[in-house]
Amino acid sequence: MNSNQWMSLLGLANRARKITSGEELAVKEIKNGKAKLILISADASVNTAKKVTDKCKSYQVPYKLVENREMLGQAIGKEARVVVAVLDNGFAKKLKSLLD
Repeated sequence: MNSNQWMSLLGLANRARKITSGEELAVKEIKNGKAKLILISADASVNTAKKVTDKCKSYQVPYKLVENREMLGQAIGKEARVVVAVLDNGFAKKLKSLLD
């Protein structure tokens, strides 16, 4: 997997204001049906990962793991992030294909 590709795409989605980051906000977007894809860092705490993936499953929102929180944060120009919700179908589809 080419990390640069998904990271620059996520950066683009961020500039287009099509993402939200942070566990609480992501869970809120899953509940209100706006989240199209959830990105979780592979180094998220067990509790956080379980909480978010359980929510994804109950609301049928796809999720993908990415290498680590630094990369996730770096991609959106912020400090380390553990969870990012993608709120746009186009970005979500493309990110999914890059992360498959």
